[in-house]
Amino acid sequence: MFLKRIELQRDLIPSYNQYPFSIPSIKNLDQIDIHSKVTFFVGENGSGKSTLLEAIADKCEFNTAGGGKNNFYEVNASESALGDYIRLSWLPKVTNGFFLRAESFYNFASHIDTMGTGPYGGKSLHHQSHGEAFFSLFSNRFRGRGIYLLDEPEAALSPSRQLAFLRILHDLVQEDDSQFIIATHSPILLGYPEATILSFDEGEINEIDYEETDHYQITKYFLQNREKFLQDILADE
Repeated sequence: MFLKRIELQRDLIPSYNQYPFSIPSIKNLDQIDIHSKVTFFVGENGSGKSTLLEAIADKCEFNTAGGGKNNFYEVNASESALGDYIRLSWLPKVTNGFFLRAESFYNFASHIDTMGTGPYGGKSLHHQSHGEAFFSLFSNRFRGRGIYLLDEPEAALSPSRQLAFLRILHDLVQEDDSQFIIATHSPILLGYPEATILSFDEGEINEIDYEETDHYQITKYFLQNREKFLQDILADE
């Protein structure tokens, strides 16, 4: 592992009443010690997981609209509001890596077109389906010792592609000594063995087991009780 610790520099924060410090999980953050090569951020929308992931990308000097250190392009509202207030501890520090934002991937693909197709299967990412383009990125751009920050990579991936992505992730972790921090809602990705799962719910950031996540529990209950589940939530009031 390279990134060992994430600390909130509380002495620099002007007010806890303004975004993003008003987010409960951020307001209550002191430090996070990273002890796995694969760390997942989970929580409801608005819980702060993507906000913190973007701040980490900012401190890594990755483009916060998506990309690595050498991807220079701008997207509105792509600047991290938290990056100036966290400190990262490394051993050793690495500069290779990538930040994936599913919501702005189209802009990254357009940026790559201006530079030539590069290592993405020899054709424009825009000329591939959304899922193919994501997978082309994972298969061709992720390589070597580095830190990879992924915000909802499952957004364009079918279940079978998510499983295939786990194979890519595993190879990078085992063979290339890479580190991943992933914000996700996918119960498939969360099942990666020996990963750390950090929940941003309940107003704090706490480590939880896979079976404790809502993603696992709700999916399991739905699959085992589909008819009753649907009957309950679709019943007329």
